[in-house]
Amino acid sequence: MGNWSLEVFKMAMYMTFPVAMFHIFNQPEYFEEWVTKKKRELYPPESLGHRETIKQAIKEHREKQDQKFMKALEDIEKKQKA
Repeated sequence: MGNWSLEVFKMAMYMTFPVAMFHIFNQPEYFEEWVTKKKRELYPPESLGHRETIKQAIKEHREKQDQKFMKALEDIEKKQKA
């Protein structure tokens, strides 16, 4: 095995290494650029053209749903009259 100084050195390494790594890798300078880049990638800035496209798609979807609903209501009314 080893003598007591080796054991003290190993214990010091076991205790200081994780703390040192935590301190080094949690510095904001390291992550600021990466976080900003990821945010832009996941949540790109909105453009007016993109917003208009989404509004148009929503409007078309609602119109289709309204047509289906009206057809279903007409079918129900026909069944009730008959």
